[in-house]
Amino acid sequence: MAAPHQEFDALASLEERIHKAVELVAELRAENARLREEAESLRGENKALHTSNEAALQEAAEARAQTEQLAGEIEALRAERKQVRTRIEKLLGNIDQLHTG
Repeated sequence: MAAPHQEFDALASLEERIHKAVELVAELRAENARLREEAESLRGENKALHTSNEAALQEAAEARAQTEQLAGEIEALRAERKQVRTRIEKLLGNIDQLHTG
């Protein structure tokens, strides 16, 4: 009678192991689904950050170009101011000569 009892225990043990394996597979599938969703979400965030980064780089390039243009305009205005100063000094010199002469 010990043999049928041992077979029952072995069968019960096998059944328990199968149940545990089924539970483990279910848990792993759920974890896999969660990880897939998380990966998809991270892909979306990555794409959004990439797009945002490209926009920021474009804005920076535009700002750099505008800065260079403004620097050129400032330089041109300084040169023009120098010419105007020179001409005014020349005119003032001519006026002084009129008064002294």
